[in-house]
Amino acid sequence: MSQEATCDACGGRFHVRFRYQVREEAGQFVHICSTACQRRLLLGDDQHTCGTCGTRFRVEMAYQVVARDGGRAYFCSMACRQAWSPSPQRRGPRRVAVFNHKGGTGKTTTSINLAAGLAETGRRVLLVDADGQGNVGASLGIRGERGLYHVLVHGTPVDECVVQVRSNLDILTSNETLAAAELHLAQLPQRARVLRERLAGRVHGYDVVVIDCAPALSLMNQNALVYADSVLIPVACDYLSLVGVKQVLSTIKSVRRLLRHEVEVLGVLPTFFDIRNKISQESLATLRKSFGERCFEPIRVNTKLREAPRSKQTIFELAPQSHGAMDYLKLVDQIFQRELRGGGVGRPATATVDAAPATVAVSAGGV
Repeated sequence: MSQEATCDACGGRFHVRFRYQVREEAGQFVHICSTACQRRLLLGDDQHTCGTCGTRFRVEMAYQVVARDGGRAYFCSMACRQAWSPSPQRRGPRRVAVFNHKGGTGKTTTSINLAAGLAETGRRVLLVDADGQGNVGASLGIRGERGLYHVLVHGTPVDECVVQVRSNLDILTSNETLAAAELHLAQLPQRARVLRERLAGRVHGYDVVVIDCAPALSLMNQNALVYADSVLIPVACDYLSLVGVKQVLSTIKSVRRLLRHEVEVLGVLPTFFDIRNKISQESLATLRKSFGERCFEPIRVNTKLREAPRSKQTIFELAPQSHGAMDYLKLVDQIFQRELRGGGVGRPATATVDAAPATVAVSAGGV
């Protein structure tokens, strides 16, 4: 039996029979009774200002309207749309996804200590655990009553789910229920954009959002990448992790091409660096050659980094003078300095990853 609804374009009552007649936009459900009303609602009857050249014009074609962060941008021509890029004066917080398909590269350790390091500088930070294993909460000894599952599935406001764990640092936790959330997402028409719609315009008072992604190519990670404006890629200093960089860059290209979201590469972060090992030195040299300034200074192997989760502390609380603490503070400083230079996010040129004993070519093609 079809659902009865009110058309948001003409106000008439109708029965929903087709998928195009209902969609989610900016966290709200929109109902359209016909293709004529769909066109009317999308294009409108008023003049709009071109987001590139500032010309006033009347929308006539669908390509002239682009949905962005819960709103819309308008373009008078295809040339203006192609020339457009998101304003560097971004609305809301910077959104950084810590992502790698491969496990064991230090994603959660990096997410926690990057967020904590940014909070130490006085920035307000939200750390989102997008991994159903819930390692962020386990590492800091917290378990929220409500978490990312409730935001995605029930539409619960973010500020009702976050847990404040340190000064300037809040966490949106996750657990095994995130698998059920992913099944829910799979049934939605805009399934890769749900996290963006749930958080865009609803995350208030934060300077940075850090997202800890699971080691997988999943629908949840697609949501994280579509929400993020930049990606930090932790890469363990070993051969297999170098090989995995190719898949990460390929995924980012797919997000841009297929999901139409300009997520950028913030940089690669060499982890588990041991200067005594030849493979570590070769891996670091390879990443520096391939990514240039977008290769951050390495995170050295440090026992205290492994002990911190057991103590339910960040590295800055457990061992503030350790190599691990110094290395993550250096990462925060590098990101901050890049921001001041106006290069907080960007696209390195085509990257070629040469890893002994074999060569792995990674064509980033503008990533």
